[in-house]
Amino acid sequence: MTEEAVPTGPSAGVGPVDAGAPVKERVYAAAEKISAERNPTVSSVREAAGVSNADATRYLRKWREEKAAAGSRIVATPQSVLEQAARLAGSVWADAVALAADQHAVVEAQWARDSQDKDTELAELVADLDKVTTDHAAEVTGLRAELAAATDRAGAAESRATQTEEAAATAHAEISTLNSDLAAARARAETLQHAHDALIQRITPENTAQQPRQ
Repeated sequence: MTEEAVPTGPSAGVGPVDAGAPVKERVYAAAEKISAERNPTVSSVREAAGVSNADATRYLRKWREEKAAAGSRIVATPQSVLEQAARLAGSVWADAVALAADQHAVVEAQWARDSQDKDTELAELVADLDKVTTDHAAEVTGLRAELAAATDRAGAAESRATQTEEAAATAHAEISTLNSDLAAARARAETLQHAHDALIQRITPENTAQQPRQ
């Protein structure tokens, strides 16, 4: 029978099949792809593979026969082989479980070490923070004491300055008073001098004495 290609598009939901491949391979490929979603039919295989209805029917039948034969071969597997396969699978599973347990133990040990390291680091950070806080508090207390002492000294200096200013003002007033008293004393002295001179002049006889007789 001549292989006849029918130029139809691929079935919906099925990827494109290599148009350059032999008809049998195209039918088998289309059947495999369609079987992943639903039971392949002649119509769906024909559309997906782009082959004639006859080729789709013939090769789809062969594909199903080969699938059934493969399934029967699996069913007909000797019990000893199945048991050996089961033992092998059990051994592999046991090895996998042991390996997983070992890996889990390693991871857990690493986690414990990391956790211990982090706890130690955290404790060191807390200790450093406590020390810094204590040092800061002590420094603040010292600064406050120095500020209080400086404030007291400034107050005392201001008080002394005020007392000095008051003493200077008192001395200035006393000097002004003394200057006034001195000026008044000088004025009185001059007045007394004038009065004394006038009195002397009054009690001194005029130069009217007689000339001695010749």
